[in-house]
Amino acid sequence: MSAFEARFAEALARLPDYLGSHVVVSVTALVLGLAVSLPLALIVARRPAWRGVALALTSIVQTIPGLALLALFYPLLLGVAALSEQWTGFGFSALGFLPSVLALALYSMLPVLRNTVTGLMGIDPAVSEAALGVGMTRRQSLWMVELPLALPIIMAGIRTSAVWVIGTATLSTPVGQTSLGNYIFAGLQTQNWVSVLFGCVAAAVLALAVDQLLAQVERGVQARQRPRVLGGALGLGLVFLAAIVPGLSRPAPGYVIGAKPFAEQYILGALIEQRLAQAGMRASRRDGLGSIVVFNALAAGEVDVYVDYSGTIWANQMGRSDAKPRAEVLAAVTQWLKAQHSIETLGGLGFENAYALAMPKAKSQALGIRSIADLAVHAPQLSIAGDYEFFARPEWSALRDAYGLAFREQRQMQSEFMYSAAAAGEIDVISAYTSDGRIAQHDLVVLDDPKQAIPPYDAILLVSPRRAHDSVFINALRPLVGAIDVTLMRAANLKVAQGGNGSSPEAVARRLWGEIRK
Repeated sequence: MSAFEARFAEALARLPDYLGSHVVVSVTALVLGLAVSLPLALIVARRPAWRGVALALTSIVQTIPGLALLALFYPLLLGVAALSEQWTGFGFSALGFLPSVLALALYSMLPVLRNTVTGLMGIDPAVSEAALGVGMTRRQSLWMVELPLALPIIMAGIRTSAVWVIGTATLSTPVGQTSLGNYIFAGLQTQNWVSVLFGCVAAAVLALAVDQLLAQVERGVQARQRPRVLGGALGLGLVFLAAIVPGLSRPAPGYVIGAKPFAEQYILGALIEQRLAQAGMRASRRDGLGSIVVFNALAAGEVDVYVDYSGTIWANQMGRSDAKPRAEVLAAVTQWLKAQHSIETLGGLGFENAYALAMPKAKSQALGIRSIADLAVHAPQLSIAGDYEFFARPEWSALRDAYGLAFREQRQMQSEFMYSAAAAGEIDVISAYTSDGRIAQHDLVVLDDPKQAIPPYDAILLVSPRRAHDSVFINALRPLVGAIDVTLMRAANLKVAQGGNGSSPEAVARRLWGEIRK
């Protein structure tokens, strides 16, 4: 079997889960959006001041990037869930489904609200007056005359809204909602372009299918042909059932594994899943979560286990910027996690994945740059690229301030593109990860940090408070502690980056476990 065939088969096997979850969250959001926007349109249509405010507010929502809107709902709901549990004893999950539904429902409102108002405002006043003249009340005129006349325009708004929601739902992966976006986010991070293309095509086909079925309903409404309306509605029902039925027979997973959005985390997430499966435990993965999202989810018990890095906790969660020895940082992080969040640290996996600055070896040698201190002299003539969160992290501030770094150009890009851009000479310096095998693959060199501005980054296995006393669960994970050195991790990361047969995170994780057991 070729690499393409293997990756296509893997993507196809995941389709029932991803598609079903995508359809459920999209339909729920669309129904919620309609339930709010249609009554709101009826209320404001004849009130100019209210109408202007409603349309302005829903238009503002559309200017917010979809990923940002989804991400904003998670911490908000997390706080509400904590208050609810404290005051009423009833809590709810703020991860995944709920923030996705609420954000997508907001996104769905503008087309429906605008088209409903436009349809009602476009009706000839003489028609309404005639309805009133034959004895109808205002309410009867609205439901029996005005809405039927405006319905084709309203249906056009619903079609637009449905396509928007289905497309934007692919962005719900970073807040923990499984969707067709899992193909895209995971594929980008692991350079699995078959997965990326599969996810894009699947989302486009779903959107087009729903749009055409809604168009059938719209044409039936316009022509007053009930069979066409029923046919379109039946088609939509069949699409929904076909998407969700395959997932109904699957048992609910007992444990949830979190992972951040880069290749190493996908590998480690798959490795943890395989270890639990070997111990007879069901588990599911929430891949591609943002750093803050996955940490908060672990503290809240919505994720049971994931791998983080001591430097990330030290700098981002504890707010520390002082330089301390490696062992001291790890001890302080372990103590803080236990005291502040009741999170258990099972121990380090055995390797460090620190942020670092890297550049092409040939350029480094030509300019005599061996350390970040050397780099500071040449920085005004050089360009630097970082991943999408690097320049907002305290590590970058610490580096910049410690060495007085001021680059000619500063760019953000996906981490998998940075290495090839540096190797091609399009970027001079990149933010790299010390356990990434692509450093050697692209002939880059990691610059020394003599002032130790970047803290140590031991990979540590964290367990949520609700699983802290689950001895069977913890014993299943203990063989991973101290078992992975940086050479093994670099080789695993490189295998994923190179692609080809056996380069999926799951396949690489199986080989990594085989190396660990030797």
